Amino acid sequence: MLQMQAINTYYGESHILHGVDLKIAPGQSVGLLGRNGMGKTTLIRTLMGYVPASSGRINWKDKDVTGQAPERMARMGIGYVPEGRGIFPNLSVRENLVMSARRGNNGRQDWTYERVLDTFPRLRERLDHGGQQLSGGEQQMVAIGRALMTNPELMVLDEATEGLAPLIVKEIWRVIRQIAESGISTLIVDRNFRAVLAQTDQAVVLEKGRIVLAGQSDMLAASEDSLKQYLGV
Repeated sequence: MLQMQAINTYYGESHILHGVDLKIAPGQSVGLLGRNGMGKTTLIRTLMGYVPASSGRINWKDKDVTGQAPERMARMGIGYVPEGRGIFPNLSVRENLVMSARRGNNGRQDWTYERVLDTFPRLRERLDHGGQQLSGGEQQMVAIGRALMTNPELMVLDEATEGLAPLIVKEIWRVIRQIAESGISTLIVDRNFRAVLAQTDQAVVLEKGRIVLAGQSDMLAASEDSLKQYLGV
């Protein structure tokens, strides 16, 4: 479904990503791991079109989409939950959700407004609240729900549990598991690498903008020496 080949990305003169390759198959869940500052968010932002790749190629369903604008990537079927949530503070919960509602590119509309509210019952109680009135956990629920309302084929989640209370973190992981089980491919970044490895089929580890480990998540979870070396266990 998604293939990133030999991606190099710069911020100014700083070379951030060095020849990164990444593949995600239909229905597959992939973890993107690494310590802070290793290039995880840059990789996602390059994929989504917020940061241009200086070289390399991004294919979506065998079509070259390198350099496409973020709104084009979204319309092609990629849902994005950014680090920091990015909801509209001046819109209500209802408005944040409804504004993004559409059928997927495959014509399916499995994720409706009602299904999102059934998934996040707390939001049903906050429909008329503005984004700025919500707790961090509630804002994250809106961000995930908004992405689901686009009926994506791939969901990209960047630090979806960051800064949240333990009970909310547990709820977010439950929903991420439900998303994967519904057949949507997922690309997951999270500081809790053990939770990521338990939740995904494959994982890659970035170190200074290069992939240094890649493989089945259960195999990586058993590689204590490697996890200690690259993730600071």
